Amino acid sequence: MRTVDVIRRKRDGRPLRRDEIEHFVTGVTNRTIPDYQAAALLMAIVLRGMNAEETAQLTDAMVRSGVRVTFEGINGTPVDKHSTGGVGDKTSLILAPLAIACGATVPMMSGRGLGHTGGTLDKLEAIPGFRTDLSLQSFRDTVAGVGGALIGQTSEIAPADRRLYALRDVTGTVESIPLISASIMSKKIAEGIGALVLDVKAGAGAFMKTREEARRLAESLVSIGNASGVRTEALVTRMEAPLGREVGNANEVVESLETLKGNGPPDLAELSVLLAARMLVLARVQPDRDAADRAVRQALASGAGLESFRRIIERQGGDPRVVDDYSRLPTAPDQHRVVASDSGTICEMDAELVGRAAVALGAGRATLEDDVDHGVGITVLVPRGAMVARDEAIFLVRHRGGRGLEDAVALLDESVTIGSGPCGEEPLVLDEVRLPED
Repeated sequence: MRTVDVIRRKRDGRPLRRDEIEHFVTGVTNRTIPDYQAAALLMAIVLRGMNAEETAQLTDAMVRSGVRVTFEGINGTPVDKHSTGGVGDKTSLILAPLAIACGATVPMMSGRGLGHTGGTLDKLEAIPGFRTDLSLQSFRDTVAGVGGALIGQTSEIAPADRRLYALRDVTGTVESIPLISASIMSKKIAEGIGALVLDVKAGAGAFMKTREEARRLAESLVSIGNASGVRTEALVTRMEAPLGREVGNANEVVESLETLKGNGPPDLAELSVLLAARMLVLARVQPDRDAADRAVRQALASGAGLESFRRIIERQGGDPRVVDDYSRLPTAPDQHRVVASDSGTICEMDAELVGRAAVALGAGRATLEDDVDHGVGITVLVPRGAMVARDEAIFLVRHRGGRGLEDAVALLDESVTIGSGPCGEEPLVLDEVRLPED
Protein backbone atom coordinates (compact mmCIF):
# COMPACT_ATOMS: atom_id res chain seq x y z
CA MET A 1 0.00 0.00 0.00
CA ARG A 2 1.28 3.46 -0.88
CA THR A 3 0.94 6.18 1.74
CA VAL A 4 0.36 8.80 -0.97
CA ASP A 5 -2.80 6.94 -2.03
CA VAL A 6 -4.10 7.04 1.55
CA ILE A 7 -3.43 10.79 1.66
CA ARG A 8 -5.26 11.30 -1.64
CA ARG A 9 -8.25 9.28 -0.46
CA LYS A 10 -8.72 11.45 2.62
CA ARG A 11 -7.87 14.62 0.68
CA ASP A 12 -10.79 13.83 -1.62
CA GLY A 13 -13.15 13.44 1.34
CA ARG A 14 -13.54 9.67 1.29
CA PRO A 15 -13.50 7.57 4.48
CA LEU A 16 -10.37 5.56 5.15
CA ARG A 17 -10.58 1.77 5.31
CA ARG A 18 -9.35 -0.10 8.37
CA ASP A 19 -6.29 -1.44 6.49
CA GLU A 20 -5.39 2.10 5.43
CA ILE A 21 -5.61 3.34 9.01
CA GLU A 22 -3.50 0.38 10.17
CA HIS A 23 -0.92 1.19 7.49
CA PHE A 24 -0.75 4.80 8.67
CA VAL A 25 -0.42 4.03 12.39
CA THR A 26 2.12 1.25 11.84
CA GLY A 27 4.19 3.49 9.59
CA VAL A 28 4.11 6.32 12.11
CA THR A 29 5.16 3.98 14.93
CA ASN A 30 8.07 2.33 13.12
CA ARG A 31 8.95 5.56 11.23
CA THR A 32 8.63 4.06 7.75
CA ILE A 33 6.27 6.92 6.95
CA PRO A 34 8.24 10.19 6.84
CA ASP A 35 7.07 13.22 8.80
CA TYR A 36 6.01 15.12 5.68
CA GLN A 37 3.58 12.38 4.63
CA ALA A 38 2.23 11.89 8.14
CA ALA A 39 1.69 15.66 8.43
CA ALA A 40 -0.07 15.73 5.04
CA LEU A 41 -2.52 13.06 6.13
CA LEU A 42 -3.12 14.81 9.45
CA MET A 43 -3.97 18.01 7.60
CA ALA A 44 -6.31 16.11 5.29
CA ILE A 45 -8.07 14.70 8.38
CA VAL A 46 -8.40 18.18 9.89
CA LEU A 47 -9.93 19.54 6.68
CA ARG A 48 -12.07 16.55 5.68
CA GLY A 49 -12.86 15.00 9.05
CA MET A 50 -13.42 11.40 10.08
CA ASN A 51 -16.65 9.56 10.76
CA ALA A 52 -17.27 7.70 14.02
CA GLU A 53 -16.14 4.35 12.58
CA GLU A 54 -12.86 5.80 11.30
CA THR A 55 -12.21 7.53 14.63
CA ALA A 56 -12.81 4.29 16.55
CA GLN A 57 -10.51 2.36 14.20
CA LEU A 58 -7.79 5.01 14.52
CA THR A 59 -8.03 4.82 18.31
CA ASP A 60 -7.85 1.03 18.29
CA ALA A 61 -4.81 1.02 16.02
CA MET A 62 -3.06 3.53 18.27
CA VAL A 63 -3.81 1.42 21.35
CA ARG A 64 -2.32 -1.62 19.62
CA SER A 65 0.81 0.33 18.59
CA GLY A 66 2.10 -0.39 22.11
CA VAL A 67 1.22 -2.48 25.15
CA ARG A 68 -2.09 -2.57 26.99
CA VAL A 69 -1.46 -2.63 30.74
CA THR A 70 -3.15 -5.24 32.91
CA PHE A 71 -3.58 -5.28 36.67
CA GLU A 72 -3.69 -8.89 37.81
CA GLY A 73 -4.88 -9.46 41.35
CA ILE A 74 -6.53 -6.04 41.67
CA ASN A 75 -9.98 -6.10 43.23
CA GLY A 76 -12.67 -4.22 41.36
CA THR A 77 -12.54 -2.15 38.19
CA PRO A 78 -9.57 0.22 37.74
CA VAL A 79 -10.94 3.72 37.10
CA ASP A 80 -9.41 6.99 35.93
CA LYS A 81 -10.43 10.57 35.20
CA HIS A 82 -9.25 12.77 32.36
CA SER A 83 -9.61 16.52 31.87
CA THR A 84 -9.27 18.15 28.47
CA GLY A 85 -7.26 20.94 30.09
CA GLY A 86 -7.91 24.22 31.82
CA VAL A 87 -6.44 26.89 34.07
CA GLY A 88 -6.14 26.18 37.79
CA ASP A 89 -7.48 22.65 37.21
CA LYS A 90 -5.83 20.58 39.92
CA THR A 91 -8.76 18.20 40.54
CA SER A 92 -6.67 15.08 39.83
CA LEU A 93 -4.56 15.75 42.93
CA ILE A 94 -7.74 15.82 45.01
CA LEU A 95 -10.11 13.29 43.48
CA ALA A 96 -7.60 10.45 43.00
CA PRO A 97 -6.77 10.24 46.74
CA LEU A 98 -10.46 10.63 47.63
CA ALA A 99 -11.53 7.82 45.28
CA ILE A 100 -8.72 5.58 46.60
CA ALA A 101 -9.80 6.28 50.18
CA CYS A 102 -13.30 5.12 49.19
CA GLY A 103 -12.01 1.78 47.89
CA ALA A 104 -11.43 2.50 44.20
CA THR A 105 -8.31 1.46 42.27
CA VAL A 106 -6.99 4.52 40.41
CA PRO A 107 -4.13 4.06 37.91
CA MET A 108 -3.88 7.62 36.63
CA MET A 109 -1.72 8.51 33.64
CA SER A 110 -1.51 12.28 33.24
CA GLY A 111 0.15 14.87 31.03
CA ARG A 112 2.19 18.05 31.22
CA GLY A 113 0.96 21.54 30.61
CA LEU A 114 1.36 23.06 27.17
CA GLY A 115 0.44 26.57 26.15
CA HIS A 116 -1.85 28.31 28.64
CA THR A 117 -3.17 25.11 30.28
CA GLY A 118 -1.52 23.53 33.30
CA GLY A 119 -0.44 19.90 33.62
CA THR A 120 -0.85 17.43 36.46
CA LEU A 121 2.72 16.13 36.10
CA ASP A 122 4.21 19.61 36.45
CA LYS A 123 2.25 20.16 39.64
CA LEU A 124 3.28 16.81 41.13
CA GLU A 125 6.93 17.42 40.28
CA ALA A 126 6.81 20.54 42.46
CA ILE A 127 6.85 18.05 45.37
CA PRO A 128 10.53 17.36 46.15
CA GLY A 129 11.54 13.90 44.95
CA PHE A 130 8.15 12.96 43.46
CA ARG A 131 8.65 10.59 40.52
CA THR A 132 6.18 10.58 37.66
CA ASP A 133 8.43 8.49 35.35
CA LEU A 134 7.71 5.06 36.85
CA SER A 135 8.27 1.93 34.80
CA LEU A 136 5.21 -0.15 33.99
CA GLN A 137 6.13 -2.66 36.69
CA SER A 138 6.63 0.09 39.29
CA PHE A 139 3.31 1.54 38.15
CA ARG A 140 1.59 -1.79 38.77
CA ASP A 141 3.36 -2.25 42.12
CA THR A 142 2.38 1.22 43.30
CA VAL A 143 -1.25 0.72 42.33
CA ALA A 144 -1.25 -2.62 44.17
CA GLY A 145 0.47 -1.12 47.21
CA VAL A 146 -1.48 2.08 47.83
CA GLY A 147 -4.53 1.78 45.57
CA GLY A 148 -3.37 4.12 42.85
CA ALA A 149 -0.57 6.03 41.18
CA LEU A 150 -0.14 9.29 39.25
CA ILE A 151 2.39 8.97 36.44
CA GLY A 152 3.24 10.18 32.95
CA GLN A 153 2.82 8.30 29.69
CA THR A 154 5.51 5.64 29.28
CA SER A 155 7.26 4.82 26.02
CA GLU A 156 5.32 1.54 25.83
CA ILE A 157 1.88 3.17 25.96
CA ALA A 158 0.42 4.23 22.58
CA PRO A 159 3.78 5.19 21.00
CA ALA A 160 1.99 6.22 17.79
CA ASP A 161 0.28 8.98 19.75
CA ARG A 162 3.58 10.39 21.00
CA ARG A 163 4.81 11.00 17.45
CA LEU A 164 1.47 12.13 16.08
CA TYR A 165 0.96 14.62 18.90
CA ALA A 166 4.40 16.12 18.31
CA LEU A 167 3.60 16.51 14.61
CA ARG A 168 0.15 17.98 15.26
CA ASP A 169 1.60 20.55 17.63
CA VAL A 170 3.94 21.99 14.99
CA THR A 171 1.81 21.60 11.84
CA GLY A 172 -1.40 23.37 12.82
CA THR A 173 -3.38 20.12 13.01
CA VAL A 174 -4.49 20.11 16.65
CA GLU A 175 -8.04 21.35 16.03
CA SER A 176 -9.74 18.09 15.07
CA ILE A 177 -12.23 16.23 17.25
CA PRO A 178 -11.35 12.82 15.71
CA LEU A 179 -7.62 13.38 16.30
CA ILE A 180 -8.17 14.73 19.82
CA SER A 181 -10.46 11.80 20.61
CA ALA A 182 -8.05 9.16 19.35
CA SER A 183 -5.14 10.79 21.19
CA ILE A 184 -6.92 10.93 24.54
CA MET A 185 -8.68 7.59 24.38
CA SER A 186 -5.78 5.53 23.03
CA LYS A 187 -3.73 6.41 26.11
CA LYS A 188 -6.60 5.86 28.52
CA ILE A 189 -7.64 2.50 27.04
CA ALA A 190 -4.02 1.29 26.94
CA GLU A 191 -3.38 2.13 30.60
CA GLY A 192 -5.56 -0.80 31.65
CA ILE A 193 -8.63 0.88 33.12
CA GLY A 194 -12.17 -0.44 32.99
CA ALA A 195 -13.96 2.85 33.73
CA LEU A 196 -13.32 6.50 32.91
CA VAL A 197 -14.84 9.85 33.86
CA LEU A 198 -14.11 12.70 31.45
CA ASP A 199 -14.13 16.37 32.36
CA VAL A 200 -14.51 18.22 29.06
CA LYS A 201 -13.88 21.92 29.59
CA ALA A 202 -15.78 24.65 27.73
CA GLY A 203 -15.08 28.36 27.73
CA ALA A 204 -12.38 30.99 27.45
CA GLY A 205 -9.73 28.91 29.23
CA ALA A 206 -10.52 25.67 27.43
CA PHE A 207 -9.53 24.24 24.09
CA MET A 208 -13.23 23.93 23.23
CA LYS A 209 -14.49 27.50 23.46
CA THR A 210 -18.21 26.78 23.15
CA ARG A 211 -20.56 24.43 24.94
CA GLU A 212 -21.60 22.92 21.59
CA GLU A 213 -18.00 22.09 20.62
CA ALA A 214 -17.37 20.57 24.03
CA ARG A 215 -20.54 18.46 23.74
CA ARG A 216 -19.41 17.07 20.38
CA LEU A 217 -16.00 16.16 21.79
CA ALA A 218 -17.59 14.58 24.87
CA GLU A 219 -19.90 12.45 22.71
CA SER A 220 -16.97 11.28 20.60
CA LEU A 221 -14.88 10.35 23.64
CA VAL A 222 -17.70 8.53 25.41
CA SER A 223 -18.62 6.60 22.27
CA ILE A 224 -15.04 5.40 21.76
CA GLY A 225 -14.60 4.46 25.42
CA ASN A 226 -17.74 2.38 25.67
CA ALA A 227 -17.12 0.71 22.31
CA SER A 228 -13.69 -0.32 23.61
CA GLY A 229 -15.09 -1.91 26.76
CA VAL A 230 -14.29 0.99 29.09
CA ARG A 231 -17.35 2.28 30.97
CA THR A 232 -17.14 5.97 30.11
CA GLU A 233 -19.13 9.10 30.79
CA ALA A 234 -18.37 12.81 30.52
CA LEU A 235 -19.24 16.08 32.17
CA VAL A 236 -18.95 19.34 30.27
CA THR A 237 -17.77 21.90 32.83
CA ARG A 238 -17.28 25.66 32.86
CA MET A 239 -13.80 27.05 32.19
CA GLU A 240 -14.37 30.79 31.76
CA ALA A 241 -12.44 31.81 34.88
CA PRO A 242 -9.67 29.88 36.64
CA LEU A 243 -10.79 26.92 38.76
CA GLY A 244 -10.06 27.63 42.41
CA ARG A 245 -7.80 30.51 43.44
CA GLU A 246 -4.29 29.30 42.51
CA VAL A 247 -2.61 29.08 39.11
CA GLY A 248 0.90 27.65 38.94
CA ASN A 249 2.46 24.48 40.28
CA ALA A 250 3.61 24.44 43.92
CA ASN A 251 0.82 26.86 44.85
CA GLU A 252 -1.71 24.52 43.22
CA VAL A 253 -0.32 21.63 45.26
CA VAL A 254 -0.92 23.70 48.41
CA GLU A 255 -4.49 24.47 47.30
CA SER A 256 -5.08 20.76 46.63
CA LEU A 257 -3.83 19.85 50.10
CA GLU A 258 -5.97 22.56 51.67
CA THR A 259 -8.98 21.20 49.79
CA LEU A 260 -8.25 17.71 51.12
CA LYS A 261 -8.15 19.31 54.59
CA GLY A 262 -11.61 20.78 54.02
CA ASN A 263 -10.44 24.33 53.36
CA GLY A 264 -10.61 24.52 49.57
CA PRO A 265 -12.51 27.06 47.46
CA PRO A 266 -16.11 25.99 46.81
CA ASP A 267 -15.87 25.49 43.03
CA LEU A 268 -12.76 23.32 43.26
CA ALA A 269 -14.12 21.24 46.14
CA GLU A 270 -17.51 20.79 44.46
CA LEU A 271 -16.06 19.61 41.15
CA SER A 272 -13.52 17.29 42.82
CA VAL A 273 -16.21 15.61 44.91
CA LEU A 274 -18.57 15.31 41.95
CA LEU A 275 -15.96 13.70 39.68
CA ALA A 276 -14.72 11.35 42.43
CA ALA A 277 -18.29 10.22 43.11
CA ARG A 278 -18.85 9.51 39.40
CA MET A 279 -15.66 7.41 39.44
CA LEU A 280 -16.99 5.30 42.32
CA VAL A 281 -20.25 4.58 40.49
CA LEU A 282 -18.60 3.70 37.17
CA ALA A 283 -16.14 1.41 38.98
CA ARG A 284 -19.10 -0.16 40.84
CA VAL A 285 -17.59 0.69 44.22
CA GLN A 286 -20.87 2.41 45.14
CA PRO A 287 -24.35 1.53 43.81
CA ASP A 288 -25.53 5.03 42.92
CA ARG A 289 -24.55 8.69 42.89
CA ASP A 290 -26.09 9.55 46.25
CA ALA A 291 -24.20 6.78 48.04
CA ALA A 292 -21.02 7.71 46.20
CA ASP A 293 -21.39 11.38 47.11
CA ARG A 294 -21.79 10.48 50.80
CA ALA A 295 -18.74 8.23 50.69
CA VAL A 296 -16.53 10.88 49.08
CA ARG A 297 -17.65 13.58 51.49
CA GLN A 298 -16.93 11.26 54.41
CA ALA A 299 -13.43 10.56 53.07
CA LEU A 300 -12.91 14.32 52.80
CA ALA A 301 -14.26 15.10 56.29
CA SER A 302 -12.36 12.29 58.00
CA GLY A 303 -9.01 13.11 56.42
CA ALA A 304 -8.83 9.70 54.72
CA GLY A 305 -8.32 11.33 51.33
CA LEU A 306 -5.45 13.43 52.69
CA GLU A 307 -3.76 10.32 54.08
CA SER A 308 -4.15 8.58 50.71
CA PHE A 309 -2.32 11.45 49.06
CA ARG A 310 0.42 11.26 51.70
CA ARG A 311 0.92 7.54 50.95
CA ILE A 312 1.04 8.18 47.18
CA ILE A 313 3.67 10.90 47.65
CA GLU A 314 5.84 8.65 49.80
CA ARG A 315 5.44 5.61 47.54
CA GLN A 316 6.46 7.64 44.46
CA GLY A 317 9.60 9.00 46.10
CA GLY A 318 8.28 12.38 47.21
CA ASP A 319 8.66 14.07 50.58
CA PRO A 320 5.44 13.33 52.51
CA ARG A 321 6.26 16.10 54.99
CA VAL A 322 4.94 18.65 52.46
CA VAL A 323 1.43 17.61 53.52
CA ASP A 324 1.98 19.40 56.84
CA ASP A 325 4.84 21.77 55.98
CA TYR A 326 4.31 23.82 52.82
CA SER A 327 7.71 25.52 53.26
CA ARG A 328 9.23 22.34 51.80
CA LEU A 329 7.68 23.21 48.44
CA PRO A 330 9.46 25.60 46.06
CA THR A 331 8.44 29.23 46.16
CA ALA A 332 9.44 32.35 44.25
CA PRO A 333 11.03 35.11 46.34
CA ASP A 334 9.26 38.15 44.87
CA GLN A 335 5.66 39.35 44.90
CA HIS A 336 3.61 41.89 42.96
CA ARG A 337 -0.02 42.90 43.37
CA VAL A 338 -2.25 43.67 40.38
CA VAL A 339 -4.95 46.11 41.44
CA ALA A 340 -8.40 47.03 40.15
CA SER A 341 -8.66 50.03 37.83
CA ASP A 342 -12.19 50.79 39.04
CA SER A 343 -14.81 49.80 41.61
CA GLY A 344 -17.58 47.33 40.83
CA THR A 345 -18.19 43.64 40.22
CA ILE A 346 -15.71 41.40 38.47
CA CYS A 347 -17.96 40.16 35.69
CA GLU A 348 -15.28 38.44 33.63
CA MET A 349 -11.91 36.89 34.40
CA ASP A 350 -10.58 35.36 31.18
CA ALA A 351 -8.95 32.08 32.18
CA GLU A 352 -6.81 31.83 29.05
CA LEU A 353 -5.22 35.22 29.71
CA VAL A 354 -4.55 34.27 33.34
CA GLY A 355 -2.99 31.01 32.14
CA ARG A 356 -0.83 32.86 29.64
CA ALA A 357 0.29 35.20 32.43
CA ALA A 358 1.43 32.19 34.47
CA VAL A 359 3.35 30.87 31.47
CA ALA A 360 5.03 34.26 31.04
CA LEU A 361 6.29 33.97 34.62
CA GLY A 362 7.73 30.51 33.89
CA ALA A 363 5.00 28.35 35.44
CA GLY A 364 4.29 26.73 32.06
CA ARG A 365 6.01 26.12 28.77
CA ALA A 366 5.59 27.35 25.24
CA THR A 367 7.19 24.11 23.95
CA LEU A 368 7.57 20.68 25.53
CA GLU A 369 11.31 21.29 25.97
CA ASP A 370 10.96 24.44 28.11
CA ASP A 371 11.90 24.26 31.80
CA VAL A 372 9.19 25.00 34.38
CA ASP A 373 9.67 27.16 37.46
CA HIS A 374 7.56 25.36 40.05
CA GLY A 375 7.69 28.24 42.54
CA VAL A 376 6.13 31.04 40.50
CA GLY A 377 2.41 31.49 40.13
CA ILE A 378 -0.69 33.61 40.56
CA THR A 379 -3.24 33.82 43.38
CA VAL A 380 -6.71 35.12 42.57
CA LEU A 381 -7.51 37.35 45.55
CA VAL A 382 -10.91 38.52 44.29
CA PRO A 383 -12.75 35.92 42.17
CA ARG A 384 -15.20 36.38 39.34
CA GLY A 385 -18.58 37.60 40.58
CA ALA A 386 -17.20 39.38 43.67
CA MET A 387 -17.14 43.11 44.41
CA VAL A 388 -13.85 44.97 44.19
CA ALA A 389 -12.82 48.50 45.16
CA ARG A 390 -10.62 50.75 43.04
CA ASP A 391 -6.93 50.01 43.73
CA GLU A 392 -7.81 46.81 45.62
CA ALA A 393 -5.54 43.89 44.74
CA ILE A 394 -7.19 41.32 42.46
CA PHE A 395 -4.13 39.12 41.85
CA LEU A 396 -1.00 38.31 43.83
CA VAL A 397 1.84 37.43 41.45
CA ARG A 398 4.81 35.40 42.72
CA HIS A 399 7.76 35.94 40.39
CA ARG A 400 11.49 35.41 40.28
CA GLY A 401 13.46 38.61 39.87
CA GLY A 402 10.93 40.17 37.51
CA ARG A 403 11.13 37.44 34.87
CA GLY A 404 8.08 37.80 32.65
CA LEU A 405 6.42 40.15 35.14
CA GLU A 406 5.65 42.98 32.73
CA ASP A 407 3.95 40.65 30.24
CA ALA A 408 2.11 38.82 33.02
CA VAL A 409 0.73 42.03 34.54
CA ALA A 410 -0.48 43.24 31.13
CA LEU A 411 -2.30 39.94 30.55
CA LEU A 412 -3.86 39.96 34.02
CA ASP A 413 -5.07 43.54 33.55
CA GLU A 414 -6.64 42.52 30.24
CA SER A 415 -8.25 39.42 31.74
CA VAL A 416 -10.58 41.33 34.09
CA THR A 417 -13.82 43.10 33.18
CA ILE A 418 -15.40 45.16 35.96
CA GLY A 419 -19.12 45.94 35.76
CA SER A 420 -21.41 48.25 37.70
CA GLY A 421 -23.97 45.68 38.79
CA PRO A 422 -24.48 41.95 39.45
CA CYS A 423 -23.11 39.61 36.80
CA GLY A 424 -24.70 36.38 35.64
CA GLU A 425 -22.98 33.08 36.37
CA GLU A 426 -23.38 29.78 34.53
CA PRO A 427 -23.48 26.57 36.57
CA LEU A 428 -20.25 24.65 37.07
CA VAL A 429 -21.58 21.64 35.13
CA LEU A 430 -22.97 22.69 31.75
CA ASP A 431 -23.87 19.31 30.26
CA GLU A 432 -23.23 15.58 30.56
CA VAL A 433 -22.91 12.58 28.31
CA ARG A 434 -23.88 9.42 30.16
CA LEU A 435 -23.59 5.70 29.63
CA PRO A 436 -26.08 4.34 27.08
CA GLU A 437 -27.83 2.16 29.67
CA ASP A 438 -28.44 5.24 31.84
